[in-house]
Amino acid sequence: MRLLQTKISLEGEWKLQLDKEKQGRQLPFSEVISLPGTTSYARKGTKNEEIAVGALTDEYLFEGQAWYSKEIVIPDELAGKTCFLYLERTRLTTLWLNDEEIGSRDSLNTPHIYELTGHLRAGTQTITIRVDNTGYPTKGGHLTSPDTQTNWNGITGRMELQFYGTSYLSGIRLDPDLPGRSVKITAALTGAVAAPLAVAAASFNSLTAHSVPEQEFEVSPGEFSIVYELGADALLWSEAAPNLYNISIILKDREGRAADRHELIFGLRAFQTDGDKFTINGEKTFLRGKHDGLIFPLTGYAPTGVEEWLRILGISKSYGINHYRFHTCCPPEAAFAAADMLGIYMQPELPFWGTITEPTDGGHNQAEQDYLISEGYAILQSFGNHPSFVMMSLGNELWGSRTRIDAILKDYKAFDNRHLYTQGSNNHQFVPEILEHDDFFSGVRFSRDRLFRGSYAMCDAPLGHVQTDLPGTMKDYDGQIVPPDLRSGEDAAAETGGTIQIQYGTEAKTVQLGGASGEWIPRIPVVSHEIGQYATYPNYEEISKYSGPLKAGNFKIFRERLESKGLGHLAAKYFACSGQLAVACYKEELEAAFRSRRLAGFQLLDLQDFSGQGTALVGILDAFMDSKGMITPEEWRTFCSDAVLMARFPKYNYTSGEQFSARVELCWYRSGTPGSLGLHWELATDGDKLAEGGAEALFPAGTNYIDICQVTLELPAVERMQKAVFSLWIEGTDIRKTYDLWIYPEMKGSLLEGIHVFEQLSEEALALLAQGENVLLMPKPESLHNAVEGFYCTDFWCYPMFRSISESMNRPVPVGTMGLLINNSHPVFRDFPCEEYSTYPWWSIVQHSKSLILDGTDQEWNPLVQTIDNFERNHKLGFLLECKVGPGNLMVCALDADKAGETPEGRQFLSSLANYMLSREFTPQYQASAAELLQLIQ
Repeated sequence: MRLLQTKISLEGEWKLQLDKEKQGRQLPFSEVISLPGTTSYARKGTKNEEIAVGALTDEYLFEGQAWYSKEIVIPDELAGKTCFLYLERTRLTTLWLNDEEIGSRDSLNTPHIYELTGHLRAGTQTITIRVDNTGYPTKGGHLTSPDTQTNWNGITGRMELQFYGTSYLSGIRLDPDLPGRSVKITAALTGAVAAPLAVAAASFNSLTAHSVPEQEFEVSPGEFSIVYELGADALLWSEAAPNLYNISIILKDREGRAADRHELIFGLRAFQTDGDKFTINGEKTFLRGKHDGLIFPLTGYAPTGVEEWLRILGISKSYGINHYRFHTCCPPEAAFAAADMLGIYMQPELPFWGTITEPTDGGHNQAEQDYLISEGYAILQSFGNHPSFVMMSLGNELWGSRTRIDAILKDYKAFDNRHLYTQGSNNHQFVPEILEHDDFFSGVRFSRDRLFRGSYAMCDAPLGHVQTDLPGTMKDYDGQIVPPDLRSGEDAAAETGGTIQIQYGTEAKTVQLGGASGEWIPRIPVVSHEIGQYATYPNYEEISKYSGPLKAGNFKIFRERLESKGLGHLAAKYFACSGQLAVACYKEELEAAFRSRRLAGFQLLDLQDFSGQGTALVGILDAFMDSKGMITPEEWRTFCSDAVLMARFPKYNYTSGEQFSARVELCWYRSGTPGSLGLHWELATDGDKLAEGGAEALFPAGTNYIDICQVTLELPAVERMQKAVFSLWIEGTDIRKTYDLWIYPEMKGSLLEGIHVFEQLSEEALALLAQGENVLLMPKPESLHNAVEGFYCTDFWCYPMFRSISESMNRPVPVGTMGLLINNSHPVFRDFPCEEYSTYPWWSIVQHSKSLILDGTDQEWNPLVQTIDNFERNHKLGFLLECKVGPGNLMVCALDADKAGETPEGRQFLSSLANYMLSREFTPQYQASAAELLQLIQ
């Protein structure tokens, strides 16, 4: 922050002229607008009547040139001084002072600064700024996307004239030196003579106050560097203790008066790598990151005030997040300032999602490449002093020349070594390679089958373990990061050259493979990219929250679609039940990351909903960063924190008297390590304690992973299905964990004895129904066409987006369902007690099933188990349904009973189904005709 002799704020009312067709300034100006702000936020221009389906609707979308003009009065004493116009956050700008064109600026990430020295006169002056939000030097990624903060037009941050004396400082850079407990200060002195420079520092947010005596230096005109000693007791900045200093830098004249003064926030830290881990001040740390695309529905643009960023980042921190990766964008300076205060590790990214080419490549755009490189330097210069700015990426999912990408990395590192750099986020997707100047690697796989996250789009198959594997807690990615067969051998060769078709943003694209590196072992930290992406159904109660320029027209369309299918009354239950399944998926996704001792961190997609790309409602928070009521921050932190207690066991479902065995371990990245710790565990059901125990474990200094003990016990003999809760906690701490387990009685023999079971609605089955008999129709899932495949995991990211991509790539489309809605109070579940939503007893059942498409059936015919469909398709899907057919009673369940019956949970379900059908309670209310059923079951 610069404490200037004088500055004139330009905030307030400006004249406005919208120039969509770019015809030039037309006088007089027709409207006024308050700045900082945007034309959309001010509701200027023609109302947008087109409703977006795949994103929020910008109600006053304007794309073109907007002219902003303001008259200001310059006092006589300021007219001859050095002056700069400062515009913090805007688009492409051109500046006129009176009728003189001063110049243009094009940064999308950093302030636009114009020198007005020699142009300003005393008296009334007219400043005119033309802002253009079209024709960018690059597409702009999430900085300009309608999927995120929108392609707004305006100026959204500080606006001021800054005046200086004859001598002043510029370009101040702070380089922390942790070993030397000092800061190197580099700046440029503008002025004719050498001058004294006074530097002082004082902490302002730490538990222990620390002040550093003022030191005075003699500096000469031009660039200079000095070293300011903070002392051996200097406070360090980290996630755990984000200690900050106010560094005061005062340029004096020969009489000792202040000629220029600056106050900068500084944190003494060293964010580095050590083998496969990151370190902060020499201690290893694990990145618990989230994606951010600058989604702010109430304004349509990113806030530039620190208070709002403190609120946003503070919410994330309450969910255990310590790292932000900004997708193809850089946030305003206020975000870094708030992260400084909270201890969040920030990673901005160049606004690029494309191909880096060589001059000899077809389609090479040197101007765009030069612009992107210059944006990187501008970001480093503008925000590099912030201790929270620890990492930087060259873009999202880049393709093209590895040689050129690495050269850019090399140049950035030579220019500014205060940060760690990566070539990009998930570059060269299926054929990645670590480059010479990469400090860390961010991706999702090392080759087609070496996966290190839990879920993938169908077009990027194979899918992840959360989507396909029997649920358990054994999975980690250590064997994918360093495969056993590669540990002592050379990296395997692989085919190179040729092309590959990939998912590219919201579309498909064919790219050149280039020199693929084959199988290799990473020697630097590995961060898993955009993990999670577990979709939830929309919450239509959220619509009323969109009171700003962005409206949830997409939500209204989705609601209308659901209502047109006669399912509107189920919307709230769809939202709640899909949310609980998503939370369970996230728990396993995150624990798998914490179990992976060779992983350096993850970047979640996402803690909050993503408003665009088809509408990807993948958060446990909505787009406003408000809780969706699915899980508390405290419970989320049991599997996303700096200390995560875990138990490894192969499955969640057990038979009576079976042995349960779990390896208990702790992932610890808190500052410092205790000498020992005490674990307590218990297994309980319905309030009754089945078993308990404890263990003491030594905790060597510097340890991040510790195997505490093996818990082995014989589960009790049960006569009925029971849910047991396996609880663990570290005594005297907030570290705890719970897992739900299910125990089933031993069952042998035919489970459906006494039931008329048919695979088709045959004449014999219809005859039995006509005689008033009870019939179970269990068509083989593979025989059904009017049905949707059983898939336990919720949909990945957003069905309409990935359906379209899969179709364009001629690959299988995603199943697209979002879990179960279960009428769990129905007597059919008396011997199979369950929740209203999907839980692990249902996994093997769902995976061997299909759900019938019941579109057009009576709203009164509600399946006992309904599969939740996505908001594009809105099928009424029935897995388990009952009806009367004439005088008979029919139960329909498209399940492979033989395969489901191989598991205790499947046998229990079949037994409960049979017991119900043999009871007097089997009295369906809905009357269906044979013709209707034959039409549906095919």
